[in-house]
Amino acid sequence: MKRRTFFRYAQVSLLAGLGVVSGRQLVSAQTSGSLSVQWLGHTCFLFTGSGQRILVNPFRPVGCTKNYRPPKVASDIVMISSRLLDEGYIEGLPGRPKLLFEPGIYKVNGLQIQGIRTNHDRLGGVRFGTNICWLWNQGGIKILHLGGIASPISLEQRILMGRPDLLLIPVGGSDKAYTAAEAKEAIATLEPKLVIPTHYRTGAADPKACNLAGVDEFLKLMSGTTVRRTAGNSLVISRGSLPNPGPVIQLLNA
Repeated sequence: MKRRTFFRYAQVSLLAGLGVVSGRQLVSAQTSGSLSVQWLGHTCFLFTGSGQRILVNPFRPVGCTKNYRPPKVASDIVMISSRLLDEGYIEGLPGRPKLLFEPGIYKVNGLQIQGIRTNHDRLGGVRFGTNICWLWNQGGIKILHLGGIASPISLEQRILMGRPDLLLIPVGGSDKAYTAAEAKEAIATLEPKLVIPTHYRTGAADPKACNLAGVDEFLKLMSGTTVRRTAGNSLVISRGSLPNPGPVIQLLNA
C-alpha cells in the first residue's frame, strides 16, 4: 500500500519519482475552493480544483463507448482503474501528466491520493484482474471513484474508503462491473452524500457490441432517493452545496 512509483508519459512512458509535499501544503490544497466535475463518458471524468486537473479512466471509443468523443483533454494527473481499453487507454493524451495505475498511497502536486485494490470480476479477479478504486480530496470534496469494481466491498476496504462526499459508481452490470442491485448495496455500505452513476448503456454505445443495462434500472431500484439531472456534462460542487444527509443521485449528460 506504500508504493509511490508511477509513470509520467508523453509519447513513451518514462519512470519518474514524486517529491513529498509538506503537510501544510497538502491540507491547504485539499480543503479550499470548489470542485468542477466533467463527465466525458463511461467511467471517464475530469476533476478540476485545488489548482489541479485530474483525469480518471480515459478510454478508447469502441463498444459501449463507440460514439463518445475521445477524452484527449489536458490534465495534470491521470488515474486509471485497469489496463482495459474502456478505462485505461492513455495513448495520445496531451502534455506530460503524471500517471497513477497501481494501488498505493501517493502525494502528488499537493494532493494525497490512495488507490485501493478490488476485483474486476466476480471470480476473484481470475477473468479481468484487478480494479483500482481511487480516493482523494480535491476542492474540499472527498471523492471516491470505484472504477469498474465488481466485487462486494470488504470490511477492510470499507475502512480505507470511509464515507465519501462524492461517490462515482458503476451501475450497468456486465461481467466486470456492478449491476444496479450491487451498486445499491455498495451505496448503503458507504453512505455517500452525492452519487454519480457510471458505466451504463447510453446512446453512444454500439448496439451490437455493448451488454450494459441503462441507468433506468438503477434509478428504479433507488426509488425514493432524490435524483438531480443536469442538462450538460458538468457541475460545480462545494462543501456548502453537498446534500446533508444523502445520498442524492446526480445525473450528467456526456
